[in-house]
Amino acid sequence: MGTLYLVATPIGNLEDMSPRAVRILREARLIAAEDTRHTGILLRHFNISTPITSYFEHNKLTKLDSILAKLSEGDVALVSDAGTPAINDPGYELVKAALASNFDVRPVPGPSAPVAALTVSGLPTDSFLYLGYLPHKAGERRKFVEQVAGLSYTLIFLESPYRILEALEDILSALGDRRICVAREMTKMFEEYWRGQVSGAIEHFKLQPARGEFTLVVEGKTKTESEKWSEEQLLKAIKKGLKSKKPAKEISVELAKESGWSKREVYKRVTESHS
Repeated sequence: MGTLYLVATPIGNLEDMSPRAVRILREARLIAAEDTRHTGILLRHFNISTPITSYFEHNKLTKLDSILAKLSEGDVALVSDAGTPAINDPGYELVKAALASNFDVRPVPGPSAPVAALTVSGLPTDSFLYLGYLPHKAGERRKFVEQVAGLSYTLIFLESPYRILEALEDILSALGDRRICVAREMTKMFEEYWRGQVSGAIEHFKLQPARGEFTLVVEGKTKTESEKWSEEQLLKAIKKGLKSKKPAKEISVELAKESGWSKREVYKRVTESHS
């Protein structure tokens, strides 16, 4: 029985292709690719001659049986057009089916646009929420963004160049003028990272040509003093957390996000309550 490898490929710069990724693609019995023409360019660049088959949104269910049959003969590599497979690309159904059939499934880590943008955004990276592409229709997009307005996590969205201004305007309307990092064409020729407030991003990209895919990293909701829990509220939540048998550190991290208190302050009260 073979192994299903999820192989991350460059999001732009081919120098980001790892030696292990090249080896796995060469040694696999079959490569399942989102776009065989696009992946063919990558394979020719690295002199990889492994057979390739299409696996994309509209055939992802009908192709399952044939790919699983190949897995019974040897290793299969799954790749997307760019970045890490199964993140906003077909892959979940194949992974689920492979696991259900007792095949081994392993990652070959590498480039990922959401993580790359997050790390250079200048916004908190300790907790974040990746939400993929924003809905195309304006009403659905505003509703979607409004649903996460109260969350304290750093938010990550993807957007096309054709709707970037409308998306930024809806983010401003639903979330307020928060800090944002707009990453465009990462690792490519026209690579750009714009950091500032959402209102400033709107003005900036009004003057820019529509080019490249965008990753938007937006500040989560911050706690103001008026929103900070009272000590009585905090102690009540700590008592509930201790009853759940969670470790003190885990309780502290969770309650710090919700309460507006610092992790150090919460941890001190957790340990005092536990003793």
